[in-house]
Amino acid sequence: MTGSPLVPEDAQRTAVQAIWTFPSILASAFVVAWGAEAAQFYVSQGLALALLAWLQTLPEFAVEAVIAWEQDVPLMTANFTGALRLLTGVGWPMIWTVFAITSWQRGSRERLPVIQLDHEHSAEIVGLVPPLLYFVWIIHKGTLGLVDAGVLIALYLAYLVLLNRLPPKDHEEVEDVALVARAVIRMPPLRRKLAIAGLFLLGGVALYLVAAPFLESMKGLAVALGVAPFVFVQWVAPFLSEFPEKTSAFYWARSRGKAGMALMNMVSSNINQWTVLAAMIPIVYSFSLGHPAAVDIGSHRVELILTLLQSMLGMVLLANLRFEAYEAVGLFVLWFAQFVRPDWREEACFFYGIWLAIEVASATWRADRLHAFRVFPTLWKTPRRAR
Repeated sequence: MTGSPLVPEDAQRTAVQAIWTFPSILASAFVVAWGAEAAQFYVSQGLALALLAWLQTLPEFAVEAVIAWEQDVPLMTANFTGALRLLTGVGWPMIWTVFAITSWQRGSRERLPVIQLDHEHSAEIVGLVPPLLYFVWIIHKGTLGLVDAGVLIALYLAYLVLLNRLPPKDHEEVEDVALVARAVIRMPPLRRKLAIAGLFLLGGVALYLVAAPFLESMKGLAVALGVAPFVFVQWVAPFLSEFPEKTSAFYWARSRGKAGMALMNMVSSNINQWTVLAAMIPIVYSFSLGHPAAVDIGSHRVELILTLLQSMLGMVLLANLRFEAYEAVGLFVLWFAQFVRPDWREEACFFYGIWLAIEVASATWRADRLHAFRVFPTLWKTPRRAR
């Protein structure tokens, strides 16, 4: 992804591959989404989405691994931070937009509809806190090393253990899922398990095989259109590598009662990238050098602080288990401002910080502002049903 630039002839040739790579990525994303829809009735929805996020972020992991192997710290940081900021700054607002348009088409009289989250979604929201707090320490010391990688992986494993304690969805909600997932759920137990595993496996393998040619075809298209390499690595490549989760998220945003699941799909990807993806960077970097080494990120603190503040704000905005129009618009406007004016990083940090401080302070007069943190401890009191 970051090797020698494509010449116009090669760019045009690889761009043509989009004819088959784009629909292949789209189809793969739907297959794993159906697997997650069916799996949420036998494991917790959060655990199903965590597995889904793993499969969907394969392209993003591939891009970041290549850059880490080439030891290009500026592009490494650009891709990592760009991917995270796109998830929250573009992905979440687009989910609200799709949800709102679909609600209006169904005859909703609500002028600015609100995405309501379930109590169980507090697990993902609270799950964002430990890696974000640990990254405060990483940014402070200015290095991302193998010890940090171990801590971040441990945080992710603890998150999975907690998700596994949550009960699965009630079967009364089966009629709300897609036709394919519904057919799988109604299979006999053994065939059902094999079918769910098969959907994840088929979609995951397809994503793995198509990821590289898809990204290369999009790179060729970007070069043919004259997109600068740094802009491509920070914004275009992450947008394309996150395309699978955007596909499934927008599909759920259109489905009745699934907008919350769509948001949690992306929150789960946020957690995945703040932990496992970040942990992969020093590991691949050390293998590339041939000895243990820490990545020096000290010169990229502003970029990382900007990304951290955005994620913290997003976590707090969802902490009342609602996602509203002004929140979607605000997140997108702040992202778009930094996209148009990349030199406004400090200014963007200021506005994210002020908004975050206001929302946290509002908990003193808004009883529900941090509702997810009160609900979270009660989740484990719900008895788990037999699978």
